[in-house]
Amino acid sequence: MSQVLDIECCDLDIKNNSRNHHTELCGEERLIVRRGQPFNVILHLKAGSHEFQASETSVTFIVETGPLPRKESDTKVCFGLHGSTVDTEWSASATSDPSGNTVCVTISSSPNAPIGVYSLTVDQEGQKTNLGQFTLLFNAWCPMDAVYMQSEMKRQEYVLAQHGQVYRGTYKRIKGTPWNFGQFEPGILDICLKILDDNPKFVSDANQDCSARRNPIYVTRVLSAMINSNDDSGVLVGNWGEISDGVHPGMWIGSGDILHQWAESGPVHYGQCWVFAAVACTVSRALGIPCRVVTNFGSAHDTDANLVIENFYDEDGDRISEGDSIWNFHVWVDSWMTRPDLGQKYDGWQTSDPTPQETSEGIFCCGPASLTATREGELTMKYDVPFIFAEVNADVVDLVRLSDGQFVKFSGSTKSVGRFISTKAVGSDKRHDITHQYKYTEGSKEERQVYEKAQHHNKLQQRGEEPGLHLKIKLADNMIVGSDFEVCAVLTNNCMEAKTCTFLFFAKTVGYNGRPGESCGFSSDKVDVPPGEEKRLYLRVEYDSYGSVITSDRLIQLSVITIDKQTIDYHKAEKTIVLDEPEIEIKLEGEARVNQSMTAELSLMNPLPELLHDCSFTIEGVGLTDSKPITVTMGDVGPKQEAKASVGFSPSITGSSVLLVNFDSDKLKNIRSFSNVTVEEGACTEI
Repeated sequence: MSQVLDIECCDLDIKNNSRNHHTELCGEERLIVRRGQPFNVILHLKAGSHEFQASETSVTFIVETGPLPRKESDTKVCFGLHGSTVDTEWSASATSDPSGNTVCVTISSSPNAPIGVYSLTVDQEGQKTNLGQFTLLFNAWCPMDAVYMQSEMKRQEYVLAQHGQVYRGTYKRIKGTPWNFGQFEPGILDICLKILDDNPKFVSDANQDCSARRNPIYVTRVLSAMINSNDDSGVLVGNWGEISDGVHPGMWIGSGDILHQWAESGPVHYGQCWVFAAVACTVSRALGIPCRVVTNFGSAHDTDANLVIENFYDEDGDRISEGDSIWNFHVWVDSWMTRPDLGQKYDGWQTSDPTPQETSEGIFCCGPASLTATREGELTMKYDVPFIFAEVNADVVDLVRLSDGQFVKFSGSTKSVGRFISTKAVGSDKRHDITHQYKYTEGSKEERQVYEKAQHHNKLQQRGEEPGLHLKIKLADNMIVGSDFEVCAVLTNNCMEAKTCTFLFFAKTVGYNGRPGESCGFSSDKVDVPPGEEKRLYLRVEYDSYGSVITSDRLIQLSVITIDKQTIDYHKAEKTIVLDEPEIEIKLEGEARVNQSMTAELSLMNPLPELLHDCSFTIEGVGLTDSKPITVTMGDVGPKQEAKASVGFSPSITGSSVLLVNFDSDKLKNIRSFSNVTVEEGACTEI
């Protein structure tokens, strides 16, 4: 019988664990650890308990996070004791002290585990004991974590530093403003986790959201949306006009007051770009994501996504108000992570911008966009690379509108956007110019080539040419005749502007010769598709609709069409599917010998939700049935019931052959199967 530990209490060894996990600045009130790295808990046993023997102890540890912990979502994990921990998954090992009164358990979390607050439970043969809670963060010190940073100096700067510089002014007069990020101040981590819990994705699907928190790409995008309050009850309200109430953005000196005020009473008035960015940096560092605040001088806001900032003037030289603009400076954040969704080339710094400027996937957020993709003009790379590219590398054109409505270019610049892109230097308060990370040297051959490539690609997309809109149809896993199933049409907008179109999805039976049959399903929607994003239209194909019109070929043609009548833009995708048929089970009874009787036991499950009439099995095989079919009828078979028959035959020729089997009925026809048969010489008879 396995040994059961009689646990009196559990010591989470907060002081030592915090020191090892670089979380000691969070205090000693609770256990905060970083994923992919072992931590220790000490189990104190009751007096008189059996001495701990790992080989004789049946222990399962359970860690759970989120309101709906599930194993399939990796928000609930169970693991036992082993000789040592492994660094790729949740695991545990244990040793006891010489006195036998305590057991030290080493637990290693998965480097891909969702971040958040976890409960830790030990299960001993159904007897569960709660050992306490811990908070799990991203780990820049773990080589297998997506946010791993090799340089210790950079980890100290971008994860642990609580103070920094935010650069403002103009490119000719850059001034650093001190900022207190304060990510380890009391209560801040809880507020950061509350930001995640208040995001609309968590509200709509808590299980999926908590599971997705393993991915810093996902978390960063959520933060980009939640630091502003435009689509939710996010942290800051933006105000770039006259301010008569609330706090002027220039008055803030740190993130702590803002975050505490939000937690207590909701969106805080007011913020501008450097405040949004600084708060985003605080939250990112608190959660363990390396982050830096970046200022772009001469920052373009390209509203029409043509990579050109167009300044319009009338014939008198007065500026005509239009959407495009260039800010003296604009501030955002870069976060450090891998990009397995894009490829290793795009790993490293990723730009995200919590200042609400333009929508992305229908909400005010921006990024994370790979710096490599931005520098190379790779506009199809998610998320929001075209917008970031324009911010640092758009061309400027000045145009005069004549009285007849024509526009005449009179000036322009290829160098005024994206200057002196700045962040605080590692280990000092000096300004570090990182313009070269965002773009090639202004005016260089490489910079112009990248811009022209991006502009050419952009123009193709603007005209609706390739890559343009793309349609594809995704099928369900199990499409069995008689069942209802759901198919999905995916519309991807690879253009640089949003597309509005009518989305139509048809299902129609079809013969094997292509002759169209009757309609058996239809779905439609009017959709707005943001650039670089996708919309899905689902169609449920029901047996009640196709059952009476489908042919014996069991073919259904799926067609999806998008229509934009304003631009006379049509797209179509088509796919013909064949519904899976039920299987015929064949069991051969008796020896396969010449002139010796044997029996084929046949069965088939009726998959239809209705009665089958005139059911029959037919078998046939060369050298098995004298080349003549043998049919056995069985009348009616009820819905979800089994059709069964025994068919006798006598092989007449030795050697290998194939027994063909066919099932037929009024509503389910041409169901076929086979069985290989090797016929031997008949048995000798004694005289």
